Amino acid sequence: MTKRTTLPEDIRALRRGVTVLITILIFATAYLAKDLVLPIMLGFLIALTLSPINRSLQSLGLPASIGAVLLIVLTTGAVLAVIFFAGGTARAWSQDIPGILQELRYKLTNVTEAIETVKDASEQVEDMAAPAGESSPEVVVQQPPLLTSVLTHAANMIISIGVAMILALFLLSSGDLFYTKLVQTFQKMSDKKRALTTVYDIERRVSRYLLTITLINAGLGLVVATALYLLGLEYAYIWGIAAFLLNYLPILGGIIGTLLVGVHAIVYFDALSYALLAPLVYQILTSTEAQFITPYLVGKRMELNIVAVFLTIVLWAWIWGIAGALVAVPVLLVFKVVCENFSSLNKIGNFLGVADKSHRPL
Repeated sequence: MTKRTTLPEDIRALRRGVTVLITILIFATAYLAKDLVLPIMLGFLIALTLSPINRSLQSLGLPASIGAVLLIVLTTGAVLAVIFFAGGTARAWSQDIPGILQELRYKLTNVTEAIETVKDASEQVEDMAAPAGESSPEVVVQQPPLLTSVLTHAANMIISIGVAMILALFLLSSGDLFYTKLVQTFQKMSDKKRALTTVYDIERRVSRYLLTITLINAGLGLVVATALYLLGLEYAYIWGIAAFLLNYLPILGGIIGTLLVGVHAIVYFDALSYALLAPLVYQILTSTEAQFITPYLVGKRMELNIVAVFLTIVLWAWIWGIAGALVAVPVLLVFKVVCENFSSLNKIGNFLGVADKSHRPL
């Protein structure tokens, strides 16, 4: 009798251990094989986003392969347009970073003097506390030139996007072949139905989320560019493009954009008080979009727990850098859909969602 009561618990403990090991193995593989896994993930996300559109084109009589080519060409054209309009200016700014920093230091003379005073006082206290005659050795680390590093990352990004586009083209051209093969891997009819329901649910919700966010980001970029242009800030369209791209990164994107606009405005405008208007306007616009527009348009079923979103962004940013931070939310949404379609994972899916206002804790 004892063995019968303890055996199920032992099996559950073993399964939990195996699950933890598999999870660690997945993240370790993602970290070590970034150059391979990232383009594949991007390709699947692009295909998931465009699949409903391609299916609509098929209902109009357009073959899946032709629709796939058309959608990928348009998507690639949009990416190339962003690179064309923003790439030259960004490259020029990266080459002139020393001059920009010098101008920024000059504009913030009063602030830097206060910081230097505090720094000198701190160093004096450390010198008084350190034993006489002892000095810590200086280690000089040679860093690669900034422009070389930027070009290397840009080249890797272009290659990853190219591979992702080709993979998405193949997936879209195959129509429902991938879904058919996935269903055929299961034996039971109930498992086939669950797999098909899950895949279509992922496709529908990820596609709706990414398309909606893209439209919102485009509107935000246009409003930001117009507002900064009216303030008289040069290259306002560049900051509109930056707002469009950074807004794919929840929470942190608005903060990063505000800081960058603030630096550029301080360097460009003579009066510091007027220069601070640009980051203030940027922050107000992005905050308004994040607090009101996106929750209204995205809908409750696709809203995610803000804590889970933040932790996911931090995790994938640590693993893949900026690219990981950008794909973190779609990956989290896919995982949430999977959890909602499997009863054993329903509790995790419920945690990842927002609070249900109709069920408040006592």
